Amino acid sequence: MSILNQSLAELAINVGGATRVFHQYGLDFCCAGQQTLAEALQRRGVDEKAVLTALDNLAQCRQPEPDWSQQPVADLVQHILDRFHDKHRRQMPELIRLAQRVETVHQASPDCPSGLAEHLTLMLDELESHMLKEEQILFPMLINGMYPQGPINVMLEDHLEHGQALEKMVMLAHHFILPEGACNSWRALYAGVQELKEDLMEHIHLENHILFVPRHVKA
Repeated sequence: MSILNQSLAELAINVGGATRVFHQYGLDFCCAGQQTLAEALQRRGVDEKAVLTALDNLAQCRQPEPDWSQQPVADLVQHILDRFHDKHRRQMPELIRLAQRVETVHQASPDCPSGLAEHLTLMLDELESHMLKEEQILFPMLINGMYPQGPINVMLEDHLEHGQALEKMVMLAHHFILPEGACNSWRALYAGVQELKEDLMEHIHLENHILFVPRHVKA
């Protein structure tokens, strides 16, 4: 199958480092992961040759990465807890603090990310509720080989809302474009929210396209 006819989710799973390319060109591989690469490139108006070259370079020199679709469910759950749940809980309060500082000090600037701190606070509240439901209800069931469609559908719906929240976050942060002479707090804020965007998209991708899909490999 041509790489252009493969879905973004398939490429994110099978081509190590592909998600970095997708982030670079603004291709949504988590909530919109079922679209083919060709469809995504057309919708975003992205240079097809540049993306294909970047993916081809990855395929030639990528380092081996775990194929989570072939790993025990318990191992993938632990990876998600360590790599994403714990990190979100560490990173978001500091981003909120930075956003509050930047908005207070630079409120007169037309480039100020006004409303970002409030939005990040709402995101943290919603994400914390979501992660607790996964940790307390869904993850133990998945580890035991049960794939309850009701709870999974709830989590998938939450993921769509997280995706919408990320879009608003990027808009409030002016697409991470810093004004000339931006202070260190502003620079740290935009670096942090961009990292959050990439982390949360990877988090959603692993759950939507691997963890929540019934398979034969058990913990």
